[in-house]
Amino acid sequence: MTDTITNTTSSAPAGAFRSLSALVLASNSPRRRDLLGSLGLELSICPSNAAEPLPWPQEEPEAYAMRMARLKTLDVAVLYPEAAVLGADTIVVLPASAGAAAQVLGKPENDADALRMLTLLSGRAHLVVTGCCLALPGPLLGQNEPCCFAETTEVVMRASSPAELAAYIATGEPSDKAGAYAIQGLGAFLVERVSGSYTNVVGLPVAECCRLLLDRGLIAAR
Repeated sequence: MTDTITNTTSSAPAGAFRSLSALVLASNSPRRRDLLGSLGLELSICPSNAAEPLPWPQEEPEAYAMRMARLKTLDVAVLYPEAAVLGADTIVVLPASAGAAAQVLGKPENDADALRMLTLLSGRAHLVVTGCCLALPGPLLGQNEPCCFAETTEVVMRASSPAELAAYIATGEPSDKAGAYAIQGLGAFLVERVSGSYTNVVGLPVAECCRLLLDRGLIAAR
């Protein structure tokens, strides 16, 4: 559910908070950049190059999302030992049903795969799980144990016709989105209701990230 950017820095917008420490976002998502930046923080952007392995057998979705977030965060943290580094990974989970195991839906491989995913999601509830990991600044990497958590939001999709799904796929938006849709974009019509954090579905649970940054003394109210 994210796009990509090539920026290396992001100037602080108007917001309720100010940074007390250098902060690096280990993500190439402009949505995560904008969501975190909405707090009023000045960010450095350094996308992670960490590999994204598949879930382990029997690994819970929350554990998998946190593991991915930790890999991405630590991949960038070695480059910025004096900064706080925040990484995230968002997955879409179709819960288990009679005769079918739970499925983790990543980014579609092609239009046919996007149609498969959207057809599976149509008219049903699914979970969006974002794992987040914060590496604290310190003179030596590993001095502080990273803080990791996962946020889960339930999303109920309207029953969309095959023609509607095909028309949406033709816009190109689903091609690099987990679950093949973007709630904040052209795919908003697919969503009937959301239970939980909306920003989590976009790609970053802002309220929880703000709480974590405040608790660790990395930001403060203006």
